[in-house]
Amino acid sequence: MFPTVHRYLLIPAALTFLPLAVLAGEVSLSGQASVKYTPDSVRLQFTANAEHNLPEQATRQVNQQMEQWRERISDFRDQLDAYSDASVNLYSRSIPSRERDQQPEKMAVASQTVSFTIDDLSLLNPILEQAQALGMDYNLGPHQFFHSNESSLRKQALAGAIADARARCEFVANELDKQCGEVINISINDGHQPPVPMMAEMRASSAPVSSVGPRELQAQVSATFELE
Repeated sequence: MFPTVHRYLLIPAALTFLPLAVLAGEVSLSGQASVKYTPDSVRLQFTANAEHNLPEQATRQVNQQMEQWRERISDFRDQLDAYSDASVNLYSRSIPSRERDQQPEKMAVASQTVSFTIDDLSLLNPILEQAQALGMDYNLGPHQFFHSNESSLRKQALAGAIADARARCEFVANELDKQCGEVINISINDGHQPPVPMMAEMRASSAPVSSVGPRELQAQVSATFELE
């Protein structure tokens, strides 16, 4: 079922609040519309980390963690899109010594990151549970959720904004005993997305995600029409 295009209703009294310029034989005004939708997909990224004073041991621990990860998600693997299982990243860090005359201790840090998208949000919590069980690091925020058919939603919002501009033109023309004619020029600001309400970031110890809130795409056009 397609999202509903919500167009702003035209109220004559409200025209005084809208950008409007009427010249000889033409009128310039704006139109706007919005599409409300609920995200159906999410981008995920998990990282396995291990520290040891020996680089090879840190690497071995990360490899073991990744083997467990692959085994735990084997039932979901075919449904993970754009799956990327990067190679191990190895670096060292210094741990300051408590004694002034001692050298800082060197620790090897190994990490490996997995990223993918899913378009079935019923898989989200089961996958998060596996990452949590293995102690993998991740953050999950509103910006990672999206709609798989966002291009179509943007077009719907833009079509609504254009129709709204035409309706405003026809109202103005009717008040002036004229007709709204061809478009002389038009500028488009499509697919604007208002800020998403803040949602606490989900971390490795967080509770399951219970719901994903609705979003809105907005489009606005500024157009000049002939008055006939």
